[in-house]
Amino acid sequence: MVPRLGGAAAPWPRALPFPAEEAMAAARLLLAALGAALGLFASAGKMKIVEEPNTFGLNNPFLPQPNRLQPKMSPSAVSGPAHLFRLAGKCFSFVESTYKYEFCPFHNVTQHEQTFRWNAYSGILGIWHEWEIDNNTFVGMWMREGDSCETKSRQTKVHLVCGRSNKLAYVSEPSTCVYSLTFETPLVCHPHSLLVYPTLTEALQRKWDEAEQLLYDELITDQGYKKILKEIFEEAGLLKATEEEEVEKQNKKISLEFETVEKCSKEYKQLSKEIKKLKDLLSQHGIAYKGNSAENTSVEHVSHKLATAVTTIFNGSKDDEHLHGDTGIWNDTV
Repeated sequence: MVPRLGGAAAPWPRALPFPAEEAMAAARLLLAALGAALGLFASAGKMKIVEEPNTFGLNNPFLPQPNRLQPKMSPSAVSGPAHLFRLAGKCFSFVESTYKYEFCPFHNVTQHEQTFRWNAYSGILGIWHEWEIDNNTFVGMWMREGDSCETKSRQTKVHLVCGRSNKLAYVSEPSTCVYSLTFETPLVCHPHSLLVYPTLTEALQRKWDEAEQLLYDELITDQGYKKILKEIFEEAGLLKATEEEEVEKQNKKISLEFETVEKCSKEYKQLSKEIKKLKDLLSQHGIAYKGNSAENTSVEHVSHKLATAVTTIFNGSKDDEHLHGDTGIWNDTV
């Protein structure tokens, strides 16, 4: 007991419970640490600037995906085997280590880093572009024009293999910024499920048949045959022509058109010279040529008629019938 000044004794003050004493001690330590930190901050001067670009707005995992991904181009139209069209509009994911890969058939392939880093990568590995075709078979889907990777764009080849269910089964990067995906699906289990020929229109199938016949008759080379097939596949929308090929096609179209009167006149004079040469050639062989005013006397018609006559001279048969003005003597040396 503690004696009071009035003579009465006062009790000792009660001690605080242990947990409360511990909390107060922790608070004092926290205040001391905060004071030390403020002191260090004041003496540190300027903060170091991080030079890596801040892409948090694009890669923030809490933002909806359309706001994060910025494609360079629109995907190509859906093409190929019709039974695969049901995959369009769906997406399939695959997680490996800290990365999540997402394959959306006929749309794109994306990669998302599953971390809380301030600049975690989330981008496009390729946009649906075209098929890879070999020996009348679709062997892969090419996703091109993905995010920039040094001096080129990321691209991905998707291999379609038979499986019990639709799933993205494997992802690799065989070379820098070129990815390889394996997609399993029961839609390609039939041995004819990836044939190219059945997917073409009747007109393109006939064109292919004609090319096969020309190759069989050795009228075109193997290289010429492949060129024809490439044109067929491009017309069907299975392959995409390169920029150089597109420019060449446009130039061919322009060359067949008369853009100005001056160009038209120049072409007319050139054709007139060719017609004169053909007439002279007919005269040398004693073949009379008489124009008919009732016939079409256009440059194209006359040129075609004269060319046909000359072709007959060089490639005609040795029959008893002869052209008007022919002496009936066939000279094999002509």
